[in-house]
Amino acid sequence: MKVLVSGSTGMVGSALVEQLQSKGHQVISLVRSKSDRENEVFWDPIIGKLDTSKLEGVDGVVNLAGENISTGRWSPQKKKRIWDSRVLGTQNLVRALSHLEAPPKILINASAIGFYGDTGSTPVNESGSYGSGFLASVCKDWEEATQEAEKNGMRVVKLRIGMVVSPTGGALKKMLLPFKLGFGGKVGSGKQYMSWISIDDLISLIIYSLENQNVSGVINAVAPNPVTNTEFTKAMGKVLNRPTIFPLPAFVARTMLGEMADELLLVSARVVPKAITDHGFTFKYPVIEKALKDYLS
Repeated sequence: MKVLVSGSTGMVGSALVEQLQSKGHQVISLVRSKSDRENEVFWDPIIGKLDTSKLEGVDGVVNLAGENISTGRWSPQKKKRIWDSRVLGTQNLVRALSHLEAPPKILINASAIGFYGDTGSTPVNESGSYGSGFLASVCKDWEEATQEAEKNGMRVVKLRIGMVVSPTGGALKKMLLPFKLGFGGKVGSGKQYMSWISIDDLISLIIYSLENQNVSGVINAVAPNPVTNTEFTKAMGKVLNRPTIFPLPAFVARTMLGEMADELLLVSARVVPKAITDHGFTFKYPVIEKALKDYLS
């Protein structure tokens, strides 16, 4: 396939490009600076400027672009960048794709399990309802931005992605140093559920969705066994052979991070991947300890 990828330099995007190419697919990357390379296409997601001359003949699109939500406090300006980069970016990309002479057959659009808000200890699958909070509203608008693609006959997959566990970046990399130094511990009560997915399984799931025409609609991109923050903390300590006796109280997290603490660290999201497992997809890392052992050994 000829696959267009946005966000191709990020943790997930770079791993995806590598795997696609290893499987013989041709990859074209959307980039934010003008490029003469055959495999790169310039775009400005906010104003919608996109050089479509290289996009004819593209079979599929994987849209992973978006402002990093876990850096810096959520000021009004930061929240606007988070929303614009996802919602405006997707709207503008879909509009450009829809005007191609031969639009792509499939669009895989990133979203997040933040769509569900705080679900407590109740397991939630793809039929779960829209939650409350800033991230929930962003995810809802983000997914709705793909409607024009569906109207134009594209097969649309909306990936609600959980916490991505990877040895090269993301949440795990940020946690690693304090845990290695013996300063790891639960966050808040520790009872909040963390729905996670290994980078290997996420990349496999994206490629599986590209290659299987019967996959469409909302897909929870999470491992089948979410864990509480306490369980995750214990697994990290066991794998690293370090104590985990230094908790981060909720009020300290809120003082440090503000609104972001409630929506990223203290929220409970017990999300399960019913749709993709019903399609026959199997996970390489269904349990967290195995993923941590392999990635941190």
